[in-house]
Amino acid sequence: MTDFPTFPIENPATLEVIDRVPDHGVDEARAAVDRAAVAFQAWSRTSSRHRSEVLRRAHELMLRDKVELAELISAENGKSLVDAAGEVGYAAEFFRWFSEEAVRPGGEYGEAPAGGVRNFVSHRPVGVAALVTPWNFPAAMATRKIGPALAAGCTVVLKPAAETPLTALALARILTEAGVPDGVVEVVTTTDAASVVSAWLSDPRVRKISFTGSTGVGRALLHQAADRILNTSMELGGNAPVVVTEDADLDVAVAGTMVAKFRNGGQACTAANRIYVHSDVAFDFLARLGDEVEKLTVGLASDGATIGPLITAGALHRVTEVVDLAVREGARISHQAQLPDAAGYFFPPTVLADVAPDATILREEIFGPVAPVVVWHGEEELLELVNDTEYGLAAYVFAGELGRAVRLGERIDAGMIGINRGLVSDPSAPFGGVKQSGLGREGARDGLREFQETQYVSVDWPASLR
Repeated sequence: MTDFPTFPIENPATLEVIDRVPDHGVDEARAAVDRAAVAFQAWSRTSSRHRSEVLRRAHELMLRDKVELAELISAENGKSLVDAAGEVGYAAEFFRWFSEEAVRPGGEYGEAPAGGVRNFVSHRPVGVAALVTPWNFPAAMATRKIGPALAAGCTVVLKPAAETPLTALALARILTEAGVPDGVVEVVTTTDAASVVSAWLSDPRVRKISFTGSTGVGRALLHQAADRILNTSMELGGNAPVVVTEDADLDVAVAGTMVAKFRNGGQACTAANRIYVHSDVAFDFLARLGDEVEKLTVGLASDGATIGPLITAGALHRVTEVVDLAVREGARISHQAQLPDAAGYFFPPTVLADVAPDATILREEIFGPVAPVVVWHGEEELLELVNDTEYGLAAYVFAGELGRAVRLGERIDAGMIGINRGLVSDPSAPFGGVKQSGLGREGARDGLREFQETQYVSVDWPASLR
C-alpha cells in the first residue's frame, strides 16, 4: 500500500476512472532530488558508450511494447489509436537518436593565437534536471527531454501532467528494464504542480529546468528561475499559420492542412491555428477542406475513431466559447464532422469561413479541432497578418513554386517552417520557436547541448613541446 493520497485518472472519451496514482507533495519532490543528486555522481561518470547502449535498449523496448503503450496513451489522453501509435514510434525515436548522439559529445583542441598555450574545450552534464511535460503528447514530450538528459550524463526529476501520468510511469519502468540505475529517472505524480516545481526551482542541486507548456506558465517559471540564474529550456505556446498561395497544389495543401490542424484533435502547440488562403483558390480550397473534415470520425479510440475528445470539460467549454465568439464576430461554420452519442468531452471538427483578418480567434491558441480560414490578396498584406502575433513556433507554406515557398517561409517569424507538408517534428531536427514561443531547442545536436555546460582548460605549453 502507498503512504500517499492518490488521485484518479479519467478517460476523457468515456469519463471513466481508469486508475489512481500517488498525489505527491513537496516532501516527495525534494526526496526525488535527493535520489537524483546521489545517482548523478555515478551516472555522470559512466562511459558515453554505456549510456548509449541503455538508451538504445529503451528504444527497442518501447517498440516491443508499442501496442500496449498506444492503448495506454489513448486511455488516459483520449486520442485515436492511430495518433497514439504514431506518438509511440516518434517518442521511441528520441531514445535511438540520443543513443547515437551520446557517443559524439564533441569538443575542441587548439593552439592559442599568441602561442605557448593549448586550449581544450569539453562539454559536461549540467547536473540534476527538472523536467515538466504536458498531457497532449505524454510519451514524446517525456522522451524528448529524458533522452538528451541521460545521454549527456544528467539525472532527472520528471513531473508529468496530472491528466496523463500513466504513460510517464510506464516509460520509467521501461528505462529501468533497459538498465537505467535507481535515482537516475525519478517520476513525481501530483495535482499540486506549482508547489512541486517551485520546490525544485529553489533547490540548489537542480541545475536545469526544461518545460513544455503554455506561454503563461513558462513566463512564471522563468521569473522563478531567474532568482537562481537557472539553466532553462522553454517550449511554449504557438499560433501556427498555414499559407496557401494561388499556384499551390490544392490536393497537397488540403492534405497537409488536415495533418497540421487535426492531428491529435488540434491539441498540439504546432497545430495550424490560422489558415490563410489566396482569394483565387479560396472557394475551391474551402470546399475540399470541408469535405475532408466532414469525413472525420469522432468518438472512442476503441471504435477506430480518427478524432478523440478534448482533454477536460474545461477545454471543451473554452473551445466552445472561442467558436461562439468567432461566429458572433461574423465567421460562418461552413463544415463540421458528426459528434458521437458518447459521454466524453467531444467537440466536432469545424471549418470556419468568412473569418475577418482581425478576428479574436486568430490571436489565441485554439487547442482544438477548429480551422479558421482567412482570404488574402497580396503578399505584403499576408506577411503582416502572419507575423502579427507574439508567438513564433511553427508555420506551414503551400505553394506551387518551391523557390517562392521557401522565400515566404524565410520571411515568417517562426522557428520551424513546413514547406508543402503539414508536419515539422523530427528527432533529428531542432524543435523550438522564437518570440514568446520559447527558449532553446529540443532534438538534433541542439537538444544534447541543452543539458550540457561548456568547460575549457587552458594549458601552458612548454617551449620544449613546441
